[in-house]
Amino acid sequence: MKFKKKVLKNGLRIITVSMQDNKTATALVLVEAGSKYEDKTNDGVSHFLEHMCFKGTSKRPCSGDISLELDSLGAYSNAFTSHEFTGYYAKAHSKNIHKIIEIISDMYLNPIFNEEEINKERGVIIEEINMYKDLPMKSVYDICSKLLYGDQPVGRPILGDKNFIKKSNKKDFVNYRKKHYVASATTIVVTGNINEKEIIKDIEEKFKDIDISKKYNKIKVKESQKSPQIITKNKKSDQSHLILAIRAFDFFKKESAIVSMIAGILGAGMSSRLFSKLRDEMGVCYYINADNETFTDHGLLKISAGVDNKRVQEVVEVILNELKRLKTELISDSELKKVKEYLIGNLFLGLESSDSFAEFYGVQEILNRPIMNAKEKAKRINEISAKDIKRVANKIFKNEGLNLAMIGPVKDKKPLKKILSF
Repeated sequence: MKFKKKVLKNGLRIITVSMQDNKTATALVLVEAGSKYEDKTNDGVSHFLEHMCFKGTSKRPCSGDISLELDSLGAYSNAFTSHEFTGYYAKAHSKNIHKIIEIISDMYLNPIFNEEEINKERGVIIEEINMYKDLPMKSVYDICSKLLYGDQPVGRPILGDKNFIKKSNKKDFVNYRKKHYVASATTIVVTGNINEKEIIKDIEEKFKDIDISKKYNKIKVKESQKSPQIITKNKKSDQSHLILAIRAFDFFKKESAIVSMIAGILGAGMSSRLFSKLRDEMGVCYYINADNETFTDHGLLKISAGVDNKRVQEVVEVILNELKRLKTELISDSELKKVKEYLIGNLFLGLESSDSFAEFYGVQEILNRPIMNAKEKAKRINEISAKDIKRVANKIFKNEGLNLAMIGPVKDKKPLKKILSF
């Protein structure tokens, strides 16, 4: 699917994707503002601000006005906050796309931060934090980040710190928006059955008053590790949740695509190496995943699983042995072909709707990556060889990049420390 990009004089970026056979349309606004742009004084402001943009604007002052209007259009809307960006979007029948753009632009540009609504929403967010802490398969990701990055912004949970959430006020949101919600840091993506010229004209009008101040940058992530690291949280549970994390490459590096292939070999589908070994053969887990997590200035290969408490050490040894195999053995032609077909197939399966295309192109643009379409990404996957995989495996599978995070009934880390090595 072809896309068009236009950069306005104020620095605002617009991407449109015409999908004439589609009955829906999606408007997505992305901004370079996430938890990596925070410090200890406003830890959680990115996510809290995202919530508050739904709680009233100068045009729609009541908290229910926005949701009522979107519901009246039959629209689906949501927002999300990550380490490096925040997004606001709505999807509806294509005939309503201009109204959708108007509502989303109002949310993005004109939030009023009513103190009464702030007080109510802080309770919602604290309960969201509590919910994730009660889910070990989710909270293990937070302790993994803490292990890898310590007291840096990326080492702290995206949802933020309860102390800040409890004391935050309108001034915190206003100050943060002034630093980051500016034209040069904003990308608007509109996809679906649309008239691209009319969409661009509409966006130019709706966003004509966007702040054009200079954007504040985030602090670059610092990585320092000399030997394998381990962090555990002792919690009474019927299952232990673990993440084996290996430092890898940011998404600007060509090797990053090869790390994604390695993740595919390990955990893509029910015939992947780790799924076959841990679930089908050993029967020690229900879920096992492998993902290449990439950012602007760092990257990770993460292997996560929920396993039998009594067999944690055995599972870690099996995973490490599979990683060592990739360092010493060339993957067979048949397995390489299977994994490529799986990854390419899933790439295209994930691009069947207007909202999936909006995210696909928007995330590439907001992170200042050269935008690739699905065919170009598939071509890059097909170019990866068995030798490439072995070469990159030897680059990243080293003791100085090896980390283990775990939540479960573990009191003694020594047995795990003993085996945690390449």
